Amino acid sequence: MLEDEKLVSLSVEVRGHVAEVTLLGPGKGNAMGPDFWRELPLVFGALDADPQVRAVVLTGSGKHFSYGLDLPAMMPSWAELLGDGALAEPRTRFLDDLRRLQQAVTSVAACRKPVIAAVSGWCIGGGVDVVAAADIRVASEDAKFSVREVKVAIVADLGSLQRLAGIIGEGHLRELAFTGKDVDARRAERIGLVNDVYPDQEATLRAARELAAEIAANPPLVVQGAKDVLDAVRGPQVAAGLRYVGAWNAAFLPSKDLGEAVQAFVERRPPEFQGR
Repeated sequence: MLEDEKLVSLSVEVRGHVAEVTLLGPGKGNAMGPDFWRELPLVFGALDADPQVRAVVLTGSGKHFSYGLDLPAMMPSWAELLGDGALAEPRTRFLDDLRRLQQAVTSVAACRKPVIAAVSGWCIGGGVDVVAAADIRVASEDAKFSVREVKVAIVADLGSLQRLAGIIGEGHLRELAFTGKDVDARRAERIGLVNDVYPDQEATLRAARELAAEIAANPPLVVQGAKDVLDAVRGPQVAAGLRYVGAWNAAFLPSKDLGEAVQAFVERRPPEFQGR
């Protein structure tokens, strides 16, 4: 399947008809750097094409699912855009790069095999984008979720704003997107972000594996057909929303507030936003 690819940020293990994909980092808290964005579509494209695989479990190594985007690793490629007076060329390169990241997340949603995300610990920013692209989410008691982008002066642009409305509803999504607040596992269950909550990481992963095996025991083409039908309306809406937010961020992302967010992150202090 992936014999010719040496994976750095992900591991893949197939048992019977269930594949298990684990985030490995290498950034702290499985932060999502360049290797992750390169490998994610390769892995899910291969799983989609593998007739042996009928369901996928997606989880994180260590205590946390993911801290989200690895800002120190990703920011150098966007540095020119953040300067004063960025013109069309750096904005176009940023848009191309952003679309590549969007397509990486979409590879999870586009996989014809149902994907079950098993979440423990923190699931922040890009982590929420990825689990929103999964079909089903389960979590451990210690799980916490945050659509954190607003805290760093960015409009979330990798799929959370497009996919979560159909999962948790507009009101809950707007609250999370406007505040950037943390949501614990029990509230995540109440609003429908996760299906079930389990006592710890081991129990959560076991439940995800059991659910994947239950799905894999059904006729595979019928399961894939059900997923295709369910995505028939939402898929085009998500794609349109991703195109729109990509254009919006290419136009409006550079700001004094974003520079302040980056500087505050480096200096480990609260940012002071001025709407500039």
